[in-house]
Amino acid sequence: MQILIAGASGFLGQRLIPHLRAAGHQVTPLVRRRPRPGEVRWDPTAGVLDATVVAAADAVINLAGAGVGDKRWTSQYKKVLVDSRVDTTRTLARAIAAAPRKPQVLLNSSAVGFYGDTGDRAVDETSPAGEGFLADLCKVWEAATRPAEDAGTRVALLRTGFPLDPAGGLLKPVYLQFKLFAGGRMGSGKQYLPWISVPDWLGAVEFTLERGSQGNAIAGPVNLTGPEPVTNAEFSATLARVLHRPNLFPVPGFALRAAVGEFGGEALASQRVLPAVLVREGFPFAHRTVEEALQQAVSSIT
Repeated sequence: MQILIAGASGFLGQRLIPHLRAAGHQVTPLVRRRPRPGEVRWDPTAGVLDATVVAAADAVINLAGAGVGDKRWTSQYKKVLVDSRVDTTRTLARAIAAAPRKPQVLLNSSAVGFYGDTGDRAVDETSPAGEGFLADLCKVWEAATRPAEDAGTRVALLRTGFPLDPAGGLLKPVYLQFKLFAGGRMGSGKQYLPWISVPDWLGAVEFTLERGSQGNAIAGPVNLTGPEPVTNAEFSATLARVLHRPNLFPVPGFALRAAVGEFGGEALASQRVLPAVLVREGFPFAHRTVEEALQQAVSSIT
């Protein structure tokens, strides 16, 4: 396939491009700076993307968006979080709708934050949206794909959990704490954590991309999470065991909220999210348990 990808420079984008190329796909990154050979420039803030570029693609993958945990959630940064997702998605969807030849599929990033705090209740792709800033963000983010869907392009919404890699995402700061003998659970530890190994995330994106034949297409929301969500306490105990470190220093919820503000409350939400679509479609998870995923993550840097 000829694939256009937005968000290519991000933590997951940097891993997805070589994965797709190794699988035989031709990948063209969309960039905002001066493009290098093999790249295409666009301006999602201004809604600018040449529809003829989109017409040459068989698929579009959108991973763009400012980091949720990168900065304190001021009103200004909340706007950045929304605009960086909605502007890019809307620009891509409208360009797809305007293209003389439509790409077959748009894979658009989303997040398990869509479900809000689910407590002990398990949720899957059929579950409704939750409440809170992240849930509201995911709703408008996903809605921005509508022009592409209305134009007949298959749209899959990749509701990603927490990909486990010491180089980025949730595991990066937690890994460091445990390596320094200062690790422990967050808050009560009873909240569920929807993890996924990076190899399974990459495989699930490729799996969703390629499942496009009639009667066999994957469209709509797809939870990119491991099949066995665990509580934060279980996650912390498992990471301690994998790293041969103690699990003695919990981070109280009030301390987390004091340190990072509103994001701290969202970080303590419980999300017992199940990948029902991937399971139904027979996706072969390489890492079915959090211990397998953490073993793989740690081995990737040792």
